[in-house]
Amino acid sequence: MFFINFLKISSILLAIVGASFGIPLAIAIGNSESQMFLPFIIPMLISFVLCAVVTLSTRKIKFSMSIKQTFVIVAFSWVIMAIMGSFPLFFSGCFASYADALFESVSGFTTTGATVLSEVENLPRSVNMLRCLTHWIGGMGIVTLTVALLPLLGVGGFQLIKAETTGPEKGKVTARITTTAKVLWGIYLGFTIAETIALMIAGMDFTDALSHAFATLGTGGFSTKNASIGTYNSVAVEIIITVFMFLSGINFSLFVYLGKGKVKDFFSNAEFKAYIGILFSVIFIVTISLIPYYGGLGKSLRYSSFQAVSLMTTTGFGTADYLQWPMITQFFLFMLFFVGGCSGSTSGGIKVVRWVVLAKQLNNETKRMLHPHGIFTIRLNGKVSSKDIVLSVTSFMFLYFVLTAITVMIGCLGKLDILTSATGALSMIGNVGPAFGLLGPTSNYGALPVFVKLWYCFAMLAGRLELYTMIIFFLPNYWRK
Repeated sequence: MFFINFLKISSILLAIVGASFGIPLAIAIGNSESQMFLPFIIPMLISFVLCAVVTLSTRKIKFSMSIKQTFVIVAFSWVIMAIMGSFPLFFSGCFASYADALFESVSGFTTTGATVLSEVENLPRSVNMLRCLTHWIGGMGIVTLTVALLPLLGVGGFQLIKAETTGPEKGKVTARITTTAKVLWGIYLGFTIAETIALMIAGMDFTDALSHAFATLGTGGFSTKNASIGTYNSVAVEIIITVFMFLSGINFSLFVYLGKGKVKDFFSNAEFKAYIGILFSVIFIVTISLIPYYGGLGKSLRYSSFQAVSLMTTTGFGTADYLQWPMITQFFLFMLFFVGGCSGSTSGGIKVVRWVVLAKQLNNETKRMLHPHGIFTIRLNGKVSSKDIVLSVTSFMFLYFVLTAITVMIGCLGKLDILTSATGALSMIGNVGPAFGLLGPTSNYGALPVFVKLWYCFAMLAGRLELYTMIIFFLPNYWRK
């Protein structure tokens, strides 16, 4: 039964990804890129045929799954999806090896935005569109999309989403999980259309505008230009992308409340207030620090706000090489690698809500030292949270830094210096993209040894699925009955 359920979901996911290839295929046709027709068409047809065969042959079998099976299905679905996305990239002839194509695909779907390419402007426009499209699909989550489109998965839909995003704050914003998924994807699509139109008004052509909208809303960071957003040297473009990166870092459920007129719930949300506080504080400090560097407030604010929002939301776009900035600015930007966006957003990272929980727990521990017999609880958004939330967050943090340490070691084995290894590890697990050292904003991951690239693929997937979904298979408790 499990194998049949696995086949059902996997074939549906592959068909969704295959159907999405229609967008870059249309770009290939429009730009007469005939060499790209077959790399898109063949995987599309194979995915459609496979989905049709599996669906027809299992249509009478009732869908059900256990919690253990849910983790397997979600984890391997993302692996299969990344492999599927790597085929057009590899057969395009634009990548030196299959390992490079797989790395690019994993980086795309996990919205990391780390690339092995140095000359993206030389790629066919359809390939660049595919790279950015993977961000958009992976941003809101392919499993969430599946639940939205297929009510037949409604029974286990919430289980799938829980396995995909294991944050401390999660629930249904509507009565049915399928309705929730559709509403969230509707908001996501609306933002994408709005940004595409805005970027076209600001001077981009349709293909570049749509590509960058996909990358922005997915908080991925792939660009069609070698110098990323800095190529355009346009204040209007930078403002538009900054605004949509900022919006993409917010819990999308809050936009549902905003749409229902619950403005107070939106602005009083503890995580949102912390998100605003951290981001604006860093922008202020970096701006002040850059005034001597740029010679004025305007330019300092322009570059600091873009880069701070880009790194905190784990998007990874760039308009300047922050490794050339004063060390104090680099320090504060580096600290954003540990934060990430809000839970329920398309951003990666540890997530702001976990830091909020830890800060509240620290406050309680301080009170407990002064008042040993007092009873102190954590309140989130006016509601008392159970002690389990603290245990969940501390366990996650422990696992996060253990995986980071292992990834740093792998980088060192690949002969990277300690700064590059450390920031590269944080970038991969946090799905940020650029790092420091040899993997800075003007560099790429192409020169890394194959074994480092493959481990980074695992780290990116683990980070996108918030660790547990990928790592749980290595824990003895999973295999015990």
